[in-house]
Amino acid sequence: MALLLDVKNLTKTYPAGSENVQAVRGVNFQVEEGQITSIMGPSGCGKSTLLHLLGGMQTPTSGEIWLSGKAIQNQGDEALSQYRQSTIGFVFQFFHLLPHFDAIENVELPLLIQGVSTSEARDKARDVLDRVGLGTKETRRPSQLSGGEQQRVAIARALVHGPQLLLADEPTGNLDMNTGKAILDLIRKVSNQQNCAVLMATHSREAAEWGDMVIMMRDGQVHGIYPVRK
Repeated sequence: MALLLDVKNLTKTYPAGSENVQAVRGVNFQVEEGQITSIMGPSGCGKSTLLHLLGGMQTPTSGEIWLSGKAIQNQGDEALSQYRQSTIGFVFQFFHLLPHFDAIENVELPLLIQGVSTSEARDKARDVLDRVGLGTKETRRPSQLSGGEQQRVAIARALVHGPQLLLADEPTGNLDMNTGKAILDLIRKVSNQQNCAVLMATHSREAAEWGDMVIMMRDGQVHGIYPVRK
């Protein structure tokens, strides 16, 4: 597999009163195309901050982020917005669905923002909803769906534009164990279909070892990277 993501000596420092807090400290790792990588560590270890940096939602204090050979850290606001819309998919612990939109409207929204025609966006949204098993529930609003179904809609929304990298922040943290396992299996299935790499933050060892690689974090630093034994 070809190299997709290359993170080099990445740091993020926040001011906190008279002191600075280093949320991410000198992080280095690589992700290959189609690879599923888990970032594991306790709450507050820097997992979410790292995902926000990789997704272009925050600017690193120092270090480099290379995706498909292109430097991300020096991009301006417009370029970062385009990067998020076209290259990155996001899935969160809390589903962040628009409550007054039905499932298919939530999924097609990223495409409409990009300027895709209404008919093409609807066709693509319907296709990805079918692939996550919700083809018969496309007209239901979030309040009419279970937690697992809402997360399936969120996954469909994250993948509808064909991103190269899916960033998932505790995607099973708001679900029961069986539903969480089904969601992880679904992410693997759909990401394999689209050859989309996945980087998932979790504090659960069971969830972490569902992927191909595990990055262990503590106090903002990487303390180990190892392959998962299947």
